[in-house]
Amino acid sequence: MHLDGGRRRGFFLTLEGPEGSGKSTQAQRLAARLTASGLPCLVTREPGGTALGEAVRQILLHAPDLSPVPAADALLFNAARAQLAAEVIEPALERGEVVICDRFGDSTLAYQGFGAGQPLEALRSLARFAVGDLRPDLTMLIDLPVEDGLRRKQADEITRFEERTDVEFHRRVRDGFLALAASEPDRFVIVDGRQSVDAVEEAIFEALRPRLDAGLQVSASTSAGPPDASPLHSSEPERSSLRMER
Repeated sequence: MHLDGGRRRGFFLTLEGPEGSGKSTQAQRLAARLTASGLPCLVTREPGGTALGEAVRQILLHAPDLSPVPAADALLFNAARAQLAAEVIEPALERGEVVICDRFGDSTLAYQGFGAGQPLEALRSLARFAVGDLRPDLTMLIDLPVEDGLRRKQADEITRFEERTDVEFHRRVRDGFLALAASEPDRFVIVDGRQSVDAVEEAIFEALRPRLDAGLQVSASTSAGPPDASPLHSSEPERSSLRMER
């Protein structure tokens, strides 16, 4: 964790949104696009991404009979998050990779905070304990009406959070995400999730490209490599850039 204030070399992107917003699909599409452009990329998810995290995921999402209370949910999510940060995210960032995470700390604020009524400051303190000062460089909020998102969910995608909660809960979650985005406009980009899958992909890519470009240029300038080492502006004609054709 970067408790010493040291600068990461990579770029940390998170995808957030209400149920059925298509985050997992977009994470895979974006990773394929960035990898084809010559950028090392890692995709992970919350809860999950590690052996411990996947075990916690089973408890949180697929064991409704255990009935964890909202405070227990928050603690379990952050336990999985601490392991993911230490075991997967931080090492990848140190290697200079682009890390794409399907959900991160904002989901706990939206679901357990705005949705289930747990105190936001307590949840923020818990997250700081779990991951230190690790924060996304950019967060894409794929937003759409709650009813639209819930209709998209397939039977094998239904979790405890659909089985045991009502539409009003999910509306509070969506409103929470929008409130978080409004409070941090420099970090969040809101993407209209009602668009086609291709259109959402393009919107995410176009919003990410200048931020990623700037972040990698800063990282390159602090390293021993030449200033043009960033794959976003490679002078090698055989290497495709992020401006490639779809």
